[in-house]
Amino acid sequence: MPTDEAAPAPVAESELVLRPADEDDADALALIHLLARRAAPMPDPVHSDDDVRRWLRERVADHAPGAETWVAEVEGVPVGYARTTAGWLDDLYVQPAHQGTGVGAALLDLVTARQPEGFCLWVFESNRPAREFYARHGLVELERTDGSANEEGEPDVRLAWPGEDPVAFLRGLVDEVDAQLGDLLARRAALTRAIQPLKSSTPPARPTHSCPLDDPRRDAARPCRQGPPPPRTPSSTCTSTPSTPCSTAPPASATSPSGPPTWACRRWR
Repeated sequence: MPTDEAAPAPVAESELVLRPADEDDADALALIHLLARRAAPMPDPVHSDDDVRRWLRERVADHAPGAETWVAEVEGVPVGYARTTAGWLDDLYVQPAHQGTGVGAALLDLVTARQPEGFCLWVFESNRPAREFYARHGLVELERTDGSANEEGEPDVRLAWPGEDPVAFLRGLVDEVDAQLGDLLARRAALTRAIQPLKSSTPPARPTHSCPLDDPRRDAARPCRQGPPPPRTPSSTCTSTPSTPCSTAPPASATSPSGPPTWACRRWR
């Protein structure tokens, strides 16, 4: 990744050429990629050099909407490149010997001009020089991850250049998240519907015991308590004093010969 620190002499504007890459540039771009990555504080690569060359050949030949690769040349020699897809800056690498000369800044300016609506990119958290480079050029940090979604498994940072209308750009990102949430909710609803037929349509029979318990073994030591007695009514007008308490008659239900008292179950939580 490019830096602007400890810079050698800046490249004269007349000496720097930015042009679209063609398939013949693939090997030169792969060399820039490999050298720049090895010189940066980045995790060890998980792909071989040959895999990188093969992958860049495919990317340079990609003509999907928004897919572009631009080469920075000094005196006819490629010294850096930038690769984009719609809404993303995927690569921006400069040869270590030319970092800090303005090559990286020129490539970034080109990308912002080509994607005026804004774009995002990922940078490893460990690559502090690159993060500082992008911050100096107006990019903002959106989020950080633990790296579980990248091949290296290392923490990374999502940056963005919010374009000419930052509010519209960020609202667009919010809409993308809302769409993802909608998909997740739809998947959850489908799974819930799949569960329903597997449930028994007949509710489980309740115990025949007059006092159903949640767990008979647990509640064995917790017998059902008698339901609350009806309100007590005095047998006569109460004229109690501190030394003579009021006397009341027992509740009728306690002495009624019509049958045993009713019981109610207390559920233990």
